[in-house]
Amino acid sequence: MKVLCYSSFTFTYLNRARVLFQSLRRHHPEWELVALITDTAPSDFSFEPESEPFDRVVFADQLGVADFPGWLFKHDVVEACTAVKGPFMLQACQSGADAVIYLDPDTTVFESLAPLEHWLEDHDILLTPHLIDANDDVAAILDNDLSASRTGIFNLGFVAVRARGEGLRFARWWNDRLLSYCYDDMPSGLFVDQRWCDHVPALFDKVKVIRDPGYNVASWNLSRRTLEIGKDGAIRVNGAPLRFWHFTKLGPLGDTMTRRYAGGNFPVYEIWSWYRRQIAAATDPAIPERWWSYASFADGTPIAKAERVLYRQRGDLQAAFPDPFASGPGSYLEWLRAQPK
Repeated sequence: MKVLCYSSFTFTYLNRARVLFQSLRRHHPEWELVALITDTAPSDFSFEPESEPFDRVVFADQLGVADFPGWLFKHDVVEACTAVKGPFMLQACQSGADAVIYLDPDTTVFESLAPLEHWLEDHDILLTPHLIDANDDVAAILDNDLSASRTGIFNLGFVAVRARGEGLRFARWWNDRLLSYCYDDMPSGLFVDQRWCDHVPALFDKVKVIRDPGYNVASWNLSRRTLEIGKDGAIRVNGAPLRFWHFTKLGPLGDTMTRRYAGGNFPVYEIWSWYRRQIAAATDPAIPERWWSYASFADGTPIAKAERVLYRQRGDLQAAFPDPFASGPGSYLEWLRAQPK
């Protein structure tokens, strides 16, 4: 099976993507690994794709999205990096791959993912739910069960499809939804791509929900998953091999949730400590913290989320300012500055 595996990120997350792709290369040197980047490199950083642990790079502006500057402007950084996942998956399915796998850049593979290929022999769509065991502790229900109800039953830090049949039909549907409706807007029923995939078991056949505890381990499911590290170094989760870990929210918030639900399960802290060291080693100081080249207008003025939402909501502004990133006379920025405060 010809497998293409990709991840979507900005240069701020290049360190995490490096760790992910290094782990993929170690376990699956036969897979094609693709970096999907919605960004341009900082001026002081020399980006050399041939030296990176992926096979090739695709930049978001190469995806053929219609009216790309105006389309991109409607999204903040998380929305944009999520929205491009759909167009790339569809193109990958149509490019000759037998299977296409997406992994978030802040995941790391610890064991072979060959079972995914076996499952894709019989199923066309693979998803991992946030939770595979019900919580009975009130705090865990409030933190995890209700959070999944708000943000989506499935975690879209992973999705895999067969590039045929229902998998291809899913890719077309996902492409359409993410191009038009990939926003963090919970009152409207949206949390980027995740709430859409609540519909997948109802809309598509040949869907497998992966309930193996070794897949997509993260802070939101640690309340029901116990890790053990054997004398041989093998890591097991509820007795199953750890396949990949989703190191979401590296920092104080992630630390808080990990401590709350890992408790005395000390291998969890060992794995996090290892990951922090890997990230530190993969970090290039030439990339400014929180860098995103699309965060500002052309003159360097930061773009507020409200300014993106306003542009998104008003077709007249989109028609008047097809390149909303521009500055100077006749620009969207000039129009914004002229509005009453």
